[in-house]
Amino acid sequence: MAILASIFVMLAVLLVPTLRSYLRQQGEIEAMRHKVAQQGKAVDALRVQKQQWDDPTYVQEQARQRLKMVKVGERSFTVLDASPASPQRKDPQVASVPAASGRNHPWYGQLWESMVIADTPPQPTPGATTPAPLPTPGHSTP
Repeated sequence: MAILASIFVMLAVLLVPTLRSYLRQQGEIEAMRHKVAQQGKAVDALRVQKQQWDDPTYVQEQARQRLKMVKVGERSFTVLDASPASPQRKDPQVASVPAASGRNHPWYGQLWESMVIADTPPQPTPGATTPAPLPTPGHSTP
């Protein structure tokens, strides 16, 4: 019986490292197959994109959209800030421009108004906590 047990131990000692190496290599092979499949999908997507760029109509459309190119005799118009976006949220750290800001004022009036707005401390929001003041040098805090 002891001889049979020693044979099984000897087989286990010889086969376990080999089996472990085989399973690790199978995992690596599966990971490589998965990576090759992903790269194949990326190659297919790039081929489709290349076919699009081979079409002169697509190239012309992209030049118009991305580079704002026009044909001879055409005029290009770019609308800047057609509808000013309203702020999505009120941030107490940012000073807001009054509704009746001086759009008809000269530039120096608008500059002065922006300085006044920037100098005005923000109004605390209800329920907001204010941070504790920092201690001044030479004074101890209670």
